Amino acid sequence: MDFKLTEPQQIFRDSVHNFAQRELAAGALSRAHSSEYPWEVASKMAETGLIGITIDEKDGGIGGTLMDATLAIEQIAAVCPRSADVIQAGNFGAVRVLAQFGSPDQKERYLAPLLEGKGLICVAMTEAGAGSAMTELTTTAKPDGDGFRITGSKIFTTHGLHASVFLVYVRFGPGLDGIGSVLIERGAEGFTFGKPSRFLGGEDWNPLFFDNVYVPKENVLLGPGGFKKQMSGFNVERIGNSARSLALGRYSFDFAREHALTRSQFGKSLCDFQGIQWKFANMKIQLDAAQLLLYRAAANADSGFPSAEETAIAKVMCNRVGFDVTNEALQVMGGMGYSDETLVEYCLRRTRGWMIAGGTIEMMLNRIAETIFDRRFPQRAPKSADHSAK
Repeated sequence: MDFKLTEPQQIFRDSVHNFAQRELAAGALSRAHSSEYPWEVASKMAETGLIGITIDEKDGGIGGTLMDATLAIEQIAAVCPRSADVIQAGNFGAVRVLAQFGSPDQKERYLAPLLEGKGLICVAMTEAGAGSAMTELTTTAKPDGDGFRITGSKIFTTHGLHASVFLVYVRFGPGLDGIGSVLIERGAEGFTFGKPSRFLGGEDWNPLFFDNVYVPKENVLLGPGGFKKQMSGFNVERIGNSARSLALGRYSFDFAREHALTRSQFGKSLCDFQGIQWKFANMKIQLDAAQLLLYRAAANADSGFPSAEETAIAKVMCNRVGFDVTNEALQVMGGMGYSDETLVEYCLRRTRGWMIAGGTIEMMLNRIAETIFDRRFPQRAPKSADHSAK
């Protein structure tokens, strides 16, 4: 079994790193603390072929693999952690779902601008009463002529302030088979935004409100019965989530390592203290172990969608390691690590958020347990006899 990257992968990795050093090193700190989406970065990445890595060439993409996109996130984040978000948005999650299941017309109208770095897609999935319990969403799609009327609301919509198109999870009918998704453009009549809020990691989000919004049939991405396809696509987003978590942990590790080499206390370098040495040894073990699990999930998904089990394992490990390593790196750096003069504190805040976003650690553990015991463990409380009779 060969654990080394292939020669083409090494060449690609090195070319992405060179691009990041050349185009993204300057301004990395200010980008991290800006609430604006880095459109200038998206434009440069589109020109370089770093958006649409995982999209088929026939759809305007590069035709690469999830492993390629994972390598890209690592190399971009090593120089500019914030810019890794652009790789995520342009290669994982919603953009892949659109490319996989969209009609030729939908791809021409919505996918093409995304791949050019001129548009941004936002997933409108979570509701106030249906967070991890996705099957309990209440946003409805009622038939109206040749289209549907959408009514409901969504929260925790990352990129909602900047997106040009929204992939909205809706209920066409009762039960799991009644769930699907539609594409709604910013500016659609009846589509409004609530007051912006901010996550601890610095990302802005705002509630979305759909008041009888008309969606033509041409904008239905996945109709009734599309829920499982949507969620299989969500596993791709989790690969990106895992890759960013681990990449920011490694960024913090490298930054703290340089600090330990150059910072002196009591007449010697920090790295000369055994307590510091052991911290870095343990961090290195954690990073390498998590990377192997991430690469397994990505490499085994070189076509189609990744394994739900392997993705869940990678996400749990990378989320934990990304946060734990960043936390240790911050401790090594002391006050400077805790200051916003460096990006280590930014990485700490971001990695903490990814333990919730994209499926909480606890939900991933539930999923892993189901594969271990080869059975479902329903989280929903059974309905009482009185309630079920109504």
